[in-house]
Order: sequence, then C-alpha cells, then structure tokens
Amino acid sequence: MDELRFDGRAVVVTGAGRGIGRSHALLLAARGAKVVVADSGSELDGSGSSRGPAAEVAQEIEANGGEAVACCASVADEDGAASIVATAIEHFGHLDVVVNNAGISDKHPFHELSHEQFRRMMDVHFFGTLYVTKAAWPHLVDAGYGRIVNTTSEGVLGAQAELTSYGSAKGAVWALTRNLAAEGVGHGIGVNAVAPRARTRMSEDGQRVPAGTAPEQRSESVLDRMDPELVAPAAAYLAHESCTLSGEVLVAGGGDVMRLAPIVTRGIVRGKQLSVEDIAESIDAILDSTDARVAPVGSW
Repeated sequence: MDELRFDGRAVVVTGAGRGIGRSHALLLAARGAKVVVADSGSELDGSGSSRGPAAEVAQEIEANGGEAVACCASVADEDGAASIVATAIEHFGHLDVVVNNAGISDKHPFHELSHEQFRRMMDVHFFGTLYVTKAAWPHLVDAGYGRIVNTTSEGVLGAQAELTSYGSAKGAVWALTRNLAAEGVGHGIGVNAVAPRARTRMSEDGQRVPAGTAPEQRSESVLDRMDPELVAPAAAYLAHESCTLSGEVLVAGGGDVMRLAPIVTRGIVRGKQLSVEDIAESIDAILDSTDARVAPVGSW
C-alpha cells in the first residue's frame, strides 16, 4: 500500500503539547499535514496554564521540516475553542481535520467527588470536544469534506474503579461521536474516535495501585509497552481521506488495534403479554450475546 499522506491538509490537534496528543501532531506533520498544536499547558487536574508545551511541539515539527503553529487556548472555554479553529483558518486558509484529544484526570471514589469535579471533567472532555467541533463544523460543511477524530476511553465500560467522573465524560464523547457521525455522512465528514491505551501522565494517575503489591508490578509491566506513539497510527488512519468509517471507535495501544462497539442481543419477543416474570425467567436469553448485532450508525 502507498503511504497515507496528508499533504495540503490542515489539522487541529488539541491536547497536543504532551503524551498522546503530541504523538498525533508529530505523526500527522511527518505525513505532510499543517498542524495547529493546541494545548493550554494545564496541570493534570485542569488547573493552571503554560505556553511551553504547545510551543515546544510546534518548534519540534518545524525543526523536522514541517509546518505548525501553537495555540494555547483552553478547549473548555467556548471562545478559546473557537480561537483554535480560527488559528487554523488564519494561518493555513482552511481546515480539514480535527483531532479532539485534550483531557484531564481526577480519579477519586464516587462519594468523594464533588459536583464541581464532575462539571470540570465534562467541561474539558465533553464540552471541549463539542466547542472545538462546533467551531470547525461550518468550515467542514462548506468544504464538503472533513475528518473528526475524538478521544473516548475504555473507561466508559466501568472496568476500573474510581473513574465515575472520567468515564461519564468519555461516555458523552462516545455518544456525541456516534450521533454526529450520522449527520456528517451527508456532508462528506467522517466522525470517529480512538480509545487510547498509553503510558501518559493521565494513565499513570488512572492506574494507581498500592505500592509494592503484585497488581502494581503487573500494571508497570503492561504500561511499559504502552508508548503514546503507538496510538497515533489509529488516529491518523481515522483522519485520512481514504477512511470511510464513521461512528466507530478503535481501541489502540501497545501495537494492538481493536474495534469497540455497542451490541444489541437477540433477546426475547413476548408482545403485549410481556410480564415481569417473563423477563426474570428469560434473563439468560436476554443477556446472551450469541448472534448479537452491532448497533448501526450512519453509513457512507
């Protein structure tokens, strides 16, 4: 297969100053994309800001012969998100791809989380994705082409404890991805998501286990092979013009790529005679995933 290139494409990558976002930005730039490196330079919990991370990645891209511009606005601020898109239009004249990667972490037991902590998580993960996408959408619609790659998480599956705020926000991103995909197809816009597995500041916070325990050793062993650079190829594929997927989530990490999808089982059919007892007696059949189908979404 010929190399999948992004020559002439203008791309926004949020959360691009560190970790996974940095890897996305570097790979896309290496493949010819002009990149807005967007990152507020905040701490892990979303506090503070710094121009350093975004500027350093933009400089690295330019040093490697690419084209990039740094933007330090916050995606959690509606005007800030709009300015990220405006930066692409101002510097590159158009916008083709948005990679929504910005995120924060705040791992605590549910009973310790305040409502404000839930709101902050939603502000960055969900509304940050929404604000940037909303600002970019008219440009993509006018062009009749676009690719949006959001960042969700396997945290939506409830496999780990103390991720209620994070998992809820990422679940909202997944729902936005699938519903927007149905609308995007008619405009030539593909909307998909990645669920990364990578060793970053955020994952290390989310993977905390008691020091000196066997789970800690296993966690370290797994994380050691989770280079953020191994997530970027999945994001780049979903961002490419040759990708005809929409509404999909690719789990990517450690050199592995898988599909994450909601399924609907065959269940039972009782019509108007359905009773509570029918459900109780047939619960195994209802939950049986044999011959289940993937829930449909808009297609090209």
